[in-house]
Amino acid sequence: MPSAPRAASRPVLRISLALLAGTALAASLAPAAPATAAGPYTVTPLKVTVRAGDRDCAVDADLYRPHGVDAAHPAPAVLTTNGFGGSKADGSTDAIAKAFAARGYVALAYSGLGFGKTGCPISLDDPRIDGKAASRLIDFLAGAVAADNGTRIDYVTKDGPSDPRVGMIGGSYGGAIQLATAAVDRRVDALVPLVTWNDLAYSLDPNNADRTRGVGGPVPGAYKYQWTGGFFLIGEAQGLVHPNLDVSRIGAAGCLHFVAPACDTKRLLDSGRYPAEGTAAMVRYVRSVSPVGYLSSVKAPTLLVQGQNDSLFNLNEATATYRTLTAQGTTAKMIWQSWGHSGGIKNPPKGELDLARENLDTSYVGRRILAWFDRYLRHRTATDTGPAFAYYRDWVTEGPVYATASTVPTTRSRLYLSGDGTLVARREQVVRGSRTYRNWALATSHSETSLAGMLGLPDPAPYDIGGTYLDWTSAPVAGGPVDVVGAPEVTLKVVSPATERVQNSADAADKLVLFAKLYDIAPDGGKTLVHRLVAPARVPDVTRKFTVQLPGIVHRYEPGHRLRLVIAASDTAYAGNRGSKPVTVTSAPEDAGVLELPVTHGVLR
Repeated sequence: MPSAPRAASRPVLRISLALLAGTALAASLAPAAPATAAGPYTVTPLKVTVRAGDRDCAVDADLYRPHGVDAAHPAPAVLTTNGFGGSKADGSTDAIAKAFAARGYVALAYSGLGFGKTGCPISLDDPRIDGKAASRLIDFLAGAVAADNGTRIDYVTKDGPSDPRVGMIGGSYGGAIQLATAAVDRRVDALVPLVTWNDLAYSLDPNNADRTRGVGGPVPGAYKYQWTGGFFLIGEAQGLVHPNLDVSRIGAAGCLHFVAPACDTKRLLDSGRYPAEGTAAMVRYVRSVSPVGYLSSVKAPTLLVQGQNDSLFNLNEATATYRTLTAQGTTAKMIWQSWGHSGGIKNPPKGELDLARENLDTSYVGRRILAWFDRYLRHRTATDTGPAFAYYRDWVTEGPVYATASTVPTTRSRLYLSGDGTLVARREQVVRGSRTYRNWALATSHSETSLAGMLGLPDPAPYDIGGTYLDWTSAPVAGGPVDVVGAPEVTLKVVSPATERVQNSADAADKLVLFAKLYDIAPDGGKTLVHRLVAPARVPDVTRKFTVQLPGIVHRYEPGHRLRLVIAASDTAYAGNRGSKPVTVTSAPEDAGVLELPVTHGVLR
């Protein structure tokens, strides 16, 4: 796949630099506090040296001890760490620790490996490195090891001689570390991962057309270069954000602050080349540091919270984790909240969980989190931890904004792709016809400028340039609204002789790339790309039908509105096709593409 065009790369560069500046400012304003009494707890800064991969490094942490908690009156512990680019002092990590300490839990907030003032290079929440390091912090909570200054504690509730009762909570990078830790340390009693990934191979290079395991498959899809480049820049700039770092932070050759396999992965993604051997090694590595690679070892009860407004780690990732955990008998429940990396993470909608402002008691998700820890850390077995599945509905203005269900909805409504560009409810309504689009050298469709939503920066409205996409539009919704909850899927066959001639080469980059997405078309013609989500797909074989799973959504199509399915040749947030690859889609009643939608309310006609 070609590298991003220079013009397309400028917005993400500006955004990344803005994010770095904000991160640096937050770091410079964060006080390095001595032990202090703050409200109903004391806070003690400390360092704990851990073995992380091939080196030792000091983990920078703050220990929160509630007043009245001692060896005779122990309390369960909550372990939390930062998202990518943050530290123990950032708003949400600090707020989480304070919130649980104020509720009587011993809290340990720490800067993850490679961030803040913690040593070692960034290793992407590798269970063999980051997980083992967190396990050493659990040893500290058990009183089995001392901090570097000699501090040893004896006031965490224990279930065994070296088994402290401990839960973990955090978001994004601070979410995956929980699963990584639980995979290597069975002492973890409860997890609350928020807005995190299942498979980094999918997150960074998604292919929604060739899934064989969870969200992923054997062939990479379309490189998500804006998100990946932005976060890589944040990691490499840690030396600027936190000067005078110790030598344990030095990364691999070619990278300042990342371990060698992570550095090699970024280099391969940027190259636009996909030699089979290099690709296989890359996929093996990123899955080894992803929950998809080790969930079979996770037994701790897990409350997954994922954001609907998130193009970095979409709802499909949490769903894959949830289904794996429940299938193997691990207790798990899932909530689809409103905010994610693409919007609302800094300013959640009113009433939604806001960790920085600590509204656990007054938000639906917050109360569910408190109940989860109440049940599994305080062992209050009568505590109701809520339904198996809950989801936020942004169209509700009165009454509960969350709907609940015993499982993720699977009921499907079908619409057929007609040759005249319509979506029809019955196969016999399909009109025979063929239409063609072709890709340009530059991206001609726009879904988002990645990171813009997280930073609250302006972003051009989504668009598609004529001749470079195909669309199919339904009749107006009639007889009441239609609610779509879950991941739509489209099954179709395309004709692309240019692709057919090269797709069986050893280079997977020769396969066809396309981008599927769903719009909401208002009666006045205004269109909305729901949460700016798009499904990149590297078609496994253009001579056969294939299915593209779109990102999960929770969306109401109001009466008079229409659904529009778009298949586009490119997207500004992703690398795309190599070479010209015209595509034709042909429809007939006996052989038409099918759009399947998980509809929980209403009827599509």
